[in-house]
Amino acid sequence: MENFIVSARKYRPQNFNTVVGQAHITTTLKNAILNQQLAHAFLFCGPRGVGKTTCARILAKTINCTNITKEGEACNQCESCVSFEKGASLNIHELDAASNNSVDDIRTLVEQVRFAPQAGKYKVYIVDEVHMLSPSAFNAFLKTLEEPPPYAIFILATTEKHKILPTILSRCQIFDFKRIVPEDTVKHLEEIVAKEHIKAERNALQLIAQKSEGCMRDALSILDKIVSFSNGALTYDNTLEHLNILDEGYFFKLLTHLTEQDLTSAMLLYDEINQKGFEGDTVLYGMAAFIRNILVCKDKASAHLLESIEGWRDQYLAAAEKIGTPYLVSALNILNEAEIQFKMARNKRLHVELALIKLNFLQQAIELSMEDGQLVKKKLVDSHYPIRTKKIIPLSNIVVNAEAKLVIETASPAANPISTPIATPIAPSKAAIPPPVPNNPEVENAVNRPNQTSNANNPSVAPTIGGKKSLLAVLQQKYGNDYNIEEVKEAISLNMETLQLCWNDYAQKMEKDLKHSVAGTFRVATLQIEDPTHFTITVPALTAQKFVEQERMSLMETIWERFQNRAIQFSILVDAGEKEDVPLHLKLNSKQKFDHIAKQYPLVQQLKERLNLEVNF
Repeated sequence: MENFIVSARKYRPQNFNTVVGQAHITTTLKNAILNQQLAHAFLFCGPRGVGKTTCARILAKTINCTNITKEGEACNQCESCVSFEKGASLNIHELDAASNNSVDDIRTLVEQVRFAPQAGKYKVYIVDEVHMLSPSAFNAFLKTLEEPPPYAIFILATTEKHKILPTILSRCQIFDFKRIVPEDTVKHLEEIVAKEHIKAERNALQLIAQKSEGCMRDALSILDKIVSFSNGALTYDNTLEHLNILDEGYFFKLLTHLTEQDLTSAMLLYDEINQKGFEGDTVLYGMAAFIRNILVCKDKASAHLLESIEGWRDQYLAAAEKIGTPYLVSALNILNEAEIQFKMARNKRLHVELALIKLNFLQQAIELSMEDGQLVKKKLVDSHYPIRTKKIIPLSNIVVNAEAKLVIETASPAANPISTPIATPIAPSKAAIPPPVPNNPEVENAVNRPNQTSNANNPSVAPTIGGKKSLLAVLQQKYGNDYNIEEVKEAISLNMETLQLCWNDYAQKMEKDLKHSVAGTFRVATLQIEDPTHFTITVPALTAQKFVEQERMSLMETIWERFQNRAIQFSILVDAGEKEDVPLHLKLNSKQKFDHIAKQYPLVQQLKERLNLEVNF
């Protein structure tokens, strides 16, 4: 039986031209060889399976080749190339830093560097997974890496560039390998299946390339597995079955049910997916990638970012035209949050179903947040606050319009003064306060129209001035007796007698509410009026200040109501002459607390000594 060689080794590139997807690196290396501008140290970094070690071996073989072609490739026929192909070259040394990462291993390598090559021009040292070296090994390698002999060349390869010391990076010529795009992967797979005489559908190869995520070694490994599974015939269906991938047809059906708000069909379809053995996180991840593909198809300029096989492209474009961008963005956000929280959920299935329920009613929520065809955004605030208050100006100081102002000024000075009234609703179930007069043409006409009816039989109706109805008369005629007439009381300036009486009443209220500490604070506090709208409260300690601060809003409402003046404010002062009685446990530090406890309970000290414990002070 012939020994089987996996495709990743059998079809490993042997020259720069056969390297897939890294033209920017192979071109640079070939030009450096032809121009004889080789650096003494190279660092190849990038994802797994993209050709770092392969390029390092090709470079090592090419620079020792005696018959380099005009394109900068090895001839594969000279003695050096033949010995390299057989694995018998004495000029190329490979070191796996993952298992040889100590200082002694690097010192052994440095000792070997001192000896010149017996045949060939260069001695090449390939150090794979170099990020696994210990810091001491890196430091032992620094001097040799900086000033090696002229015949020594170091090629370092790693998948984690950030773990390498900056001093190593500064001594190397760095080449960043990139992920292989799906098109290049599919093209390379087609060449391999043609050489192996394997029947393969292009859709199946595209699916393999998508699953490999830019790693050629993974793509070749998947190809070998599916060839064995399908007995040499790759189809789209058996590739889906072997890779355990959800067909995108399920996601198209699921999206149709969700946009139509057919929750029952969506839940049944998810149950069918679940019965096939797919986990909830697979569904969430696949659905998020599916929504992302639709989103990038919204604009033709970004349609090339579609990560799918060619057979679904038309359906993606059709779905992108039907579904709005707000729905796609919101759905993507919901799926992302659900996928992040999936590991913490105890009931995995319920967690996924809850995400589907949100998606089902998402369209309805978006429609409710639209206004005139535009999406209404939430207003953000810079800080949190419990309530905002605004000083209320008496209606007697507001001039509704120029005509009303003229009527008031021409009124007879000998007449009895008319208190400016306001309207308060009798029943809370009635309509809200009527709209302002300038926006109501009916009220404006009524104000400008002469008085046509007598108010003598209705004493509740405000009198007219100068033959014209007042604003109150118009409002009362429009809304009838739904509102009572109340006089706006004038604001009262602060005076000590009324303020002290209000203060004592609030202290009694605190006593009834069983807030004895607050009530005691109010009794010992002293008040002082600074100006007609401001007074100070002096308390003996910081604790008392906190008690007053806790009652600030309720206390202010009481004072405002008593003085009919919302401009009144107060500030709290702490008497510096008084010293607050601080409890003992707040005065002592950690060591003093332990000593105090040990004096009261000697067994604690004995326990510390017997167990040889230490107390962190």
